[in-house]
This record gives sequence, C-alpha cells and structure tokens, in this order.
Amino acid sequence: MLSSTLIGVLGLISIAVGWILALGDVPPLRLTIPYLIGSALLTIYSVLGWNIIFMILNGAATILSAINLVRRIRKFNPSTKNHGQ
Repeated sequence: MLSSTLIGVLGLISIAVGWILALGDVPPLRLTIPYLIGSALLTIYSVLGWNIIFMILNGAATILSAINLVRRIRKFNPSTKNHGQ
C-alpha cells in the first residue's frame, strides 16, 4: 500500500504539472483574486496544522496567483514609455 505521504506528494506533483502546462494562459481577475485569497488562507491554515505537503502546495498556489495578478494588471496597463513616438 502507498503511504499517505507518498499519495500527497503524487497529488502535489500532479497539480504542479497542471499549473506548468497552463502557464501561458493568464486567468481573468474574477478567478485570480479569489484564488489568491483562498490559497493564502489555506497556506496559513496548513502552517498552523504543520501539514508540509499542503504548505508547499498552497504556498505555490499563492505565489502563482500573485504572479497571475501582476500579469493580468500589466496586460490592462501597458507601459507608457513609447507613447508619443
């Protein structure tokens, strides 16, 4: 039988592979903001319970959501350096 830690690690890897495959897409803000808040809260929850697999998973989800938030904002606010040329 697989240990619960091994099952957790395999789940973590599977989710991470899914994120990697979807990196080119920038999700809409209506998805990114709740996902960022939820993953940050779940990271705190997993730290309080000292669940290392979910600390890693939710910490990575929080970082990825923050990156997607920045990417989405930059997409809506292009640089003004080249204006007027």
